[in-house]
Amino acid sequence: MARLLFFGKLADVAGGRERDWPLGADVATVRDLIAAVSAEDAALGAAVSHGSVRCIVNETMAPLDDAIAEEDEIAFIPP
Repeated sequence: MARLLFFGKLADVAGGRERDWPLGADVATVRDLIAAVSAEDAALGAAVSHGSVRCIVNETMAPLDDAIAEEDEIAFIPP
């Protein structure tokens, strides 16, 4: 499972600072992950897909098309 981290107001929307998330075969990029989160939790999906939210994969800034894997740590950081 990937570990999702939420900072600032995103942690409030997520109901906590961390979630373990099984990526599954259909989640290969950051964009796919955001779509999967949106399908499960519309409010959180809307919050993390906001254009000013930064995504960090394994402590490196990641564009939406970056590949992700089950063992990754993926952080969402608001402005």
